[in-house]
Amino acid sequence: MIDLYYAATPNGWKISIMLEECGLPYTVHPVNLGRGEQFAPDFLKLSPNNRIPAIVDQDPEDGGAPIPIFETGAILVYLAEKTGRFLPADVRGRSAVMQWLMWQVGGLGPMLGQNGHFKLYAPEKIAYAIDRYEREAARLYGVLDGQLARTGAYVAGDDYSIADMACFPWLITHKAQGFTLDDYPNLKRWFAAVRARPGVVAGTAVGRMARPGEMDAQTKQNLFGIAAK
Repeated sequence: MIDLYYAATPNGWKISIMLEECGLPYTVHPVNLGRGEQFAPDFLKLSPNNRIPAIVDQDPEDGGAPIPIFETGAILVYLAEKTGRFLPADVRGRSAVMQWLMWQVGGLGPMLGQNGHFKLYAPEKIAYAIDRYEREAARLYGVLDGQLARTGAYVAGDDYSIADMACFPWLITHKAQGFTLDDYPNLKRWFAAVRARPGVVAGTAVGRMARPGEMDAQTKQNLFGIAAK
């Protein structure tokens, strides 16, 4: 059994998708980010960076005490190794998946997150920041589109992997980010194929809530560190 500490965000969806794809039994422990539950002492024991998601494997391979894991890349690799799925065993296939997983956690996610923040949530519309992150987001969309043109299938090659699970949730928000997939035909083809997978449908449905309306000052501080004026 896996305990999943979770909110319905792109990073949260990565792990709920993986758990559904692997068929692992799991229990969801919702973390209300707007109320600041990510700063609770018990949660910080699992995720010292006060970010979701985190998991606790109650039945680790070594038979020892439960293992807590934070950071989505580490969680995806752990679950792939635990189940023997979605991460190739051969050196070349594994290397390709790991490279694109690291590309997502170090580039695509953070840059798209900044793009969305300055467009949608920042208390001041800073033209330089909006332009800077929009350009970088567009560049990364192009990088992924080019890679999918080369593979003709999935992000790291012929087979669906944790690299696809890492990238897909951040593309769900493409319209809010100000992008259309019509500009990226290979990305559009891949997005439709991944979106149709039953594990992805189930994983993205976990804990999905309506988009929040106007956020109060405390919520903004909890989510973005924006001090009330």
